[in-house]
Amino acid sequence: MIKTAVVILNWNGKKFLEKFLPILIENTHDQDTEIIIADNNSSDKSIDFLNHNYPDIHQILFDQNYGFTGGYNRALEQIEAKYFVLLNSDIEVTSNWLTPLIKLLDSDNSIAACQPKIKSFNQKDYFEYAGASGGFIDKYGYPFCRGRILDVIEQDEDQYNEQHDVFWATGACLVVRAELYKKLEGLDDDFFAHMEEIDMCWRLKNQGYRIVCNPESIVYHVGGGTLPNNSPFKLYLNFRNNLFLLYKNLPKGKFYRIMFLRMLFDGASALVFLVNFSFSSFYAVLKAHASFYKSLRKLRLKRKKLFHEKVVNYHKEIYPRSIVIDYFLRKKRQFSALDFKS
Repeated sequence: MIKTAVVILNWNGKKFLEKFLPILIENTHDQDTEIIIADNNSSDKSIDFLNHNYPDIHQILFDQNYGFTGGYNRALEQIEAKYFVLLNSDIEVTSNWLTPLIKLLDSDNSIAACQPKIKSFNQKDYFEYAGASGGFIDKYGYPFCRGRILDVIEQDEDQYNEQHDVFWATGACLVVRAELYKKLEGLDDDFFAHMEEIDMCWRLKNQGYRIVCNPESIVYHVGGGTLPNNSPFKLYLNFRNNLFLLYKNLPKGKFYRIMFLRMLFDGASALVFLVNFSFSSFYAVLKAHASFYKSLRKLRLKRKKLFHEKVVNYHKEIYPRSIVIDYFLRKKRQFSALDFKS
């Protein structure tokens, strides 16, 4: 069994493999680490490129696109390792990217997963939207990062360089203990893509484990490589999966109030889209809620199962206010301005 499996899930990402795979190979030196490409039935000749240029890299090939969740679950169940690294194909790693992350997990068994500091490939002095220096959520389930509040991305001036417990680690570059990944049955396949890593991290934290960002490791992320930020399908997944996330994991004492308020917030968002004639976004929200209601029976069963396993209810990494209200009304646009104690 190898110690670390670095697994890239590819779907029509040939241009990223051409650009970033040589850099990954050059900067991944540990003999006990293997790079593996899992492919979601790409049609862009990704596999031809790999066969011709990197025939020694192990491939796992699927017969269709199983999404981020299904693709990784199917790939990782075939791999025996101590640690799994879920790495996006559009990540540029640096010379010492992996060692600090593995050393961190080796040093403390209470840490289930970790991530590096993630910066923008296109603006290298700024954080990257999807992960920055570690992820958090507010009490209503809205995600944000140390270095990114809603759509405001901070410049990296070493202000978040300390190792820090976070609520979630980004799936763009996520290192997780393989034993725990398999114990939790991996990512929730019903998410397909987006917020599935938040759900998994919440489940890990509910079992008493820690999630940590280690900024000693730095990678650069292109972002939006599979679904562009303005995609109605991406908007649909974000709204639907956020409801899935809350329904499964909210503690009993907060469940009904938070779910009710989220319904109101989503309704307000839909009205804003409608007033601004963004009909595709409006329908994406409606479709997300319709899908959520159709999934309630399955979600109830998941929630019941998870609460039999739950040992922790309170997490200090959940922001006790509304990040949306703080952003728009209190003008708090930087992570350092947030008060987690109130």
